[in-house]
Amino acid sequence: MKSLLSRIDRERLFLALAAPVLAIVAALVVTALVILATGKDPSAAFSDMLSYGSASDSQVYILNKATTYYLAGVAVAVGFRMNLFNIGVDGQYRLAAFVAAVLGGALTLPGPVNIVLIILCAMATGALWAAIAGVLKVTRGVSEVIATIMLNSIATAVIAYLLQPEQLGQLDQAGTLVSTKPLPKSSYFFSFDTGAAGELWGFLVVAVLVGVAYWFVLGRTRFGFDLRTVGRSESAAAASGVSVKKMVAGSMVISGAVAGLIGMPTLLNDSHQFSNDFPTGIGFTGIAIALLGRNHPVGIALGALLWGFLERTTNHLEFQGYDKEILGVIQGVIVLCVVIAYEVVRRYGLKRQQQRVGAELAAKAAATAAVPTEEQEVAR
Repeated sequence: MKSLLSRIDRERLFLALAAPVLAIVAALVVTALVILATGKDPSAAFSDMLSYGSASDSQVYILNKATTYYLAGVAVAVGFRMNLFNIGVDGQYRLAAFVAAVLGGALTLPGPVNIVLIILCAMATGALWAAIAGVLKVTRGVSEVIATIMLNSIATAVIAYLLQPEQLGQLDQAGTLVSTKPLPKSSYFFSFDTGAAGELWGFLVVAVLVGVAYWFVLGRTRFGFDLRTVGRSESAAAASGVSVKKMVAGSMVISGAVAGLIGMPTLLNDSHQFSNDFPTGIGFTGIAIALLGRNHPVGIALGALLWGFLERTTNHLEFQGYDKEILGVIQGVIVLCVVIAYEVVRRYGLKRQQQRVGAELAAKAAATAAVPTEEQEVAR
């Protein structure tokens, strides 16, 4: 029995490692072929990416970017664990950042109080915006994909209307940038001075705390268990007494609250205002990162770091004569390879499990047949 269990554990470990290794190898091979098709040397490109990405200033850049991307990945993963596709993270975080920036520019309270209120305001805004899709789903059966896509467009329109000089925006002296009122310096979030490498955003600490909370709530609480149960089987969850509607609405609210944090590193550590050039598309990046990380907090962190590394190094490749579109190609290839690799490994693992169960049943049937029954003993 112990040998059987140890063999099963070794097989599980092998399958867990096989998927990412297979995905990385496949992504490297396909990326190399793409670079070759452009007439460039892939080995030189990979070498340049590694050397440039390992520089101290690049490491700070990657960590700052990964902070934002990690929050986006967690926001999407909360919905994924409930089998919900919250595609509206992009609109939720942008609207949350805008409202928080307006509030922060108007506050005159002490700096730490301002920061707390700004963060809470962003989380509340994101949660309320996501709650609209959650309520529509549980009360009217509206698909969260359709609802969140529409809410993305509405959020963009609301921001565009309010971010005008005659509304809540103001024009800079050069007349080229419209933004909210800048935050007072006392409301800037702390950062780590790394010298010549630049400043490491202090919101990295908040991102780590969000990851720990995500792991604890989903893996160590009754709420997390119910959430995962509903994601796997709504009928089984309902039969065990779980309110499926409440869990759906609750998970959308939590996902939106985390989405509200996505714009905070940029707002509190970098721009200190919301302008018409505020980063966009991070919510969709979070979908890819959640898929890369398989909705696991550590996996999402690795995916966010990889995304930041690729963004930093492939932008540098453009200055080395490589096509600028190579970033999108590499990112798309990695996501496809990861999804395909995990599906291949999952099917292989399922097949091995079926074979093992079949072998055990056959062995049990053979053992049963070898033992004479009471009627056979009497006949003898």
